[in-house]
Amino acid sequence: MTVILFSAENQLWDTYSELLLDACQAEGIEADITRDAERSEAEFIVYAPNDQLTDFTPYTNCKAVLSLWAGVERIVGNETLTQPLCRLVDPGLTQGMVEWVTGQVLRHHLGLDMYIHGTKGAWKQVVPPLAADRPVTILGAGALGAACAQSLTYLGFPVTCWSRTPKNLDGIKTIAGMANLNSALENAHILVLLLPLTDKTTNLLNDERLAHLPTGAFIINPGRGPLIDDQSLLAMLDTGHVEHATLDVFRVEPLPAEHPYWTHPSVTVTPHIASATRPETAVKSIAANMRRALNGEPLLNLVDRSRGY
Repeated sequence: MTVILFSAENQLWDTYSELLLDACQAEGIEADITRDAERSEAEFIVYAPNDQLTDFTPYTNCKAVLSLWAGVERIVGNETLTQPLCRLVDPGLTQGMVEWVTGQVLRHHLGLDMYIHGTKGAWKQVVPPLAADRPVTILGAGALGAACAQSLTYLGFPVTCWSRTPKNLDGIKTIAGMANLNSALENAHILVLLLPLTDKTTNLLNDERLAHLPTGAFIINPGRGPLIDDQSLLAMLDTGHVEHATLDVFRVEPLPAEHPYWTHPSVTVTPHIASATRPETAVKSIAANMRRALNGEPLLNLVDRSRGY
């Protein structure tokens, strides 16, 4: 019997308990899934940030801590966590992000806001360029960034993916390294942020970097709020250098009611809905990784502690 500790906020237990048990059975794992943090013999911990488990020291039998979320910035710095840590890469989460990003890119590319908000009786014909004439840059070339790049490339957009370290994506232009970040921004008519949050990516888009965007660029951020320096972005929006920002993630969530993003005419706020973990598909990815560990196979989606993701 494989003991699995499910450590997450209380409301997630009812959603995940039966689904995770079924996924384990499908992988041939006879599982005892518990919420009892005293069960130090647990071989796996399925984890989302919570106040009940902050010390991983007692879990000496644990083969892996498996995150329920794609982002691990709230756990990766925990010094008691010496067990392997796996982030979630899940087909449902990826597909949700592809759909949201593609929809927002098309919205700005086609200029739909003008018609949605109304032209006040004016017959105003503004013909958008074809996708081939609207370059898109995606910061981040991981699972989510690569999938979004493929979708947008299929629609005809010239897509460039920038990452901190070199990546090879079939049919997609890639640029790597901090020294090449500004060049990745200079042709970004639409900029999509899908980077993890680390010390090196916090406030990555500051005054200097935003200035490298072409005038009238659009920014779409479903990645992490602190990737953007808020005051720098607001200043660029006020001057029109950035035409519009669609933001799904924020430095503080929920976004405080008094935050200027709520009322700025060139900002769209969505409440962290770009993509969520889909329990029905997430449990399959998690159970498959547990099966790999039990069979002595390498774990998938291991977090590199030195890089923070």
